[in-house]
Amino acid sequence: MSASTMTREPAADAPAKRRAPLRPARVALHLFLGAVAIGWLFPILWAVLTSLRSYDYTAANGYASLGGWTLDNYVTAWQTAEFGKHFLNSVWITVPAVLLTLFLASCVAFVIARFSWKLNIVLLGLFTAANLLPQQALLIPLFRLFTEVPLPEFMSDSELLYDSYWGLILVNVAFQCGFCVFVLSNYMKALPRDLYEAAMVDGASVWRQYWQVTMPLCRPALAALATLEVTWIYNEFFWATVLMRSGDKFPVTSSLNNLRGEFFTDNNLVSAGSVLVAIPTLVIFFLLQKQFVRGLTLGASKG
Repeated sequence: MSASTMTREPAADAPAKRRAPLRPARVALHLFLGAVAIGWLFPILWAVLTSLRSYDYTAANGYASLGGWTLDNYVTAWQTAEFGKHFLNSVWITVPAVLLTLFLASCVAFVIARFSWKLNIVLLGLFTAANLLPQQALLIPLFRLFTEVPLPEFMSDSELLYDSYWGLILVNVAFQCGFCVFVLSNYMKALPRDLYEAAMVDGASVWRQYWQVTMPLCRPALAALATLEVTWIYNEFFWATVLMRSGDKFPVTSSLNNLRGEFFTDNNLVSAGSVLVAIPTLVIFFLLQKQFVRGLTLGASKG
């Protein structure tokens, strides 16, 4: 038998691989993480449990009891809040806002990461500062501005920026661009400069360097940001309540108010409506989960 075909059998007396003993610090860490996970999941599980029970049963036996299972809350919530129409309103607001945010943020991030000039850091700080300013502080000036800016009738039946989809799209883009610029600029700075030098040698313009070199390499970061932005803009409640007056234009989150009565609120019905509202964001997250995790962890192992 040749030496190349010989295989070495493991020694019989070789010590078995032992698992490291659990230390008190590691046990405490696992207990802490488990408690945090339960704390995050408890409101969601409680809302799902409440939505599957009738109000009459919980009123008689309390919410700590088990029983009274029904799916009528979902049917009633869908019909009462007119979720079908308001889901479509959320699509008209969320999709353009996310696409416009990512496009504008990527343009600014490309300039910050690609070119070196005196106001580079100032420009990045200017866009990032929008995330540090409380939105409520701009409520009065923005409301007055929206009620005075005219729009053509084909863009808004109110002929104003107020009470129009365009107003919500613009305000979401304005407040979300800063975070996206910060993330994308740091991501683009990690790209090799040799790519741009080779592109310049081939005669590529600045636009081609942005669109054909940078953007394809930023797909993981764009997918992660798209997942976050869809969740944030879709779940936005404050500006839709302030800058909208027509009930048939409200996004789906604001339509939850239709499930509240003037003198009485069925918490089981509201829980069912909340679960229905949360389903699209969960679907989007699971569809983009791989890209989302890849975009957040890419570069984490680099020195």
